[in-house]
Amino acid sequence: MPAPSPYADRLSRIPIERHEVEVRGGRTAYWVYGPESATTVIAVHGFRGEHHGLEPVLAYLPEIRVIAPDLPGFGESAPLPGRTHDLEEYAQWLREFADAVAPGAIVLGHSFGSIVASAAVAGGLETPRLILINPIGAPALEGPKGILTKLAVLYYGLGARLPAGIGTALLRNGMIVRGMSIAMAKTKDPDLRRFIHDQHDTYFSDFADRDVLRDAFVASVSHDVRAFAPDIDVPVLLVAAQQDDITPIEAERHLATLFADAELVEIADVGHLIHYETPAEAAGAIRRFLRVPVARDR
Repeated sequence: MPAPSPYADRLSRIPIERHEVEVRGGRTAYWVYGPESATTVIAVHGFRGEHHGLEPVLAYLPEIRVIAPDLPGFGESAPLPGRTHDLEEYAQWLREFADAVAPGAIVLGHSFGSIVASAAVAGGLETPRLILINPIGAPALEGPKGILTKLAVLYYGLGARLPAGIGTALLRNGMIVRGMSIAMAKTKDPDLRRFIHDQHDTYFSDFADRDVLRDAFVASVSHDVRAFAPDIDVPVLLVAAQQDDITPIEAERHLATLFADAELVEIADVGHLIHYETPAEAAGAIRRFLRVPVARDR
C-alpha cells in the first residue's frame, strides 16, 4: 500500500496538466503545475528520479507556473535516439526543451539537475534567474561519503557489464534502492521516512534501460556546478543542506563565491533530500528570491 504524502492536500489544490513535446528526436513528457502566471519556472529533477520528486516543493508554490519534465530516458520521457546521454547532451536537450515550451523561463535544478541546469545556462540558455537545490558543488567522489560513491561506481559498472537481464535486475533491485533511500534520509519522523522510501521504491527504478542509467550516472559523478559558475551572470539562488553527504556545506559556501551574483540559503537538520524533508523552507527561499507574494490558502 502506498505511503500517504504529507503534501497531498496542498498539491491537490494546484491544477496539473500533462504534455509531450519532441526534443532532439525523442519524446519528452512534462507536467505544468499552477495557473497562468507572470512567473514560469522549468524544474529539472535529479539522477534516477523523475518529476514527482519535486512535487513537495511545488505544493508550497501554488502561485507560480512550474513546468517539470522527466529527463530523457527517465520516467515517461523516451531516451534520445542514437545519442549518448552525457552532460553535453542533457544540457543541449534542456536548451531546446526550454525554447520549445517556455522561452525565457526561470530555470531550477535539483542535485544532478543542478549540473544540467548550470551547464545549459553557461552554454547559452537564456534565463533571468537560476535556482539550484542541493547543488552538486564538489566532486562526488571527494564528498564525506566518497567511499559510498566509489561503491556506486562499481555497482553501476557491474550493472552495465553483466548480461542484460541480470544487469538490469541488479540496477532495479529493491533492497539496494531501499538502502540508498535509508542512507539519504535524515528525518526522524516515521511517517515522512515511509513516504520518502515509498517515493524511491516507486520512481527510483523508472529508467528506460541500463545504458541510459549508466550514461547519466557517469555524467553525475564526472561533473559539478563549479565548472560552470564563472560563466553564469544571472542572479543565482543556492538552497543547500547543512548535512548533505554528497556536497558538504563548506563546499556549497565556496560554490556561492564562484558566481557573479549568488545568494546561499542554508537549511539545517536535512541532507540531500531537501525536496522531501524541508520543501516548505525551500519554497520560501524560492519565493523570496523571485519576489513572489504568498498566495492565500484556498
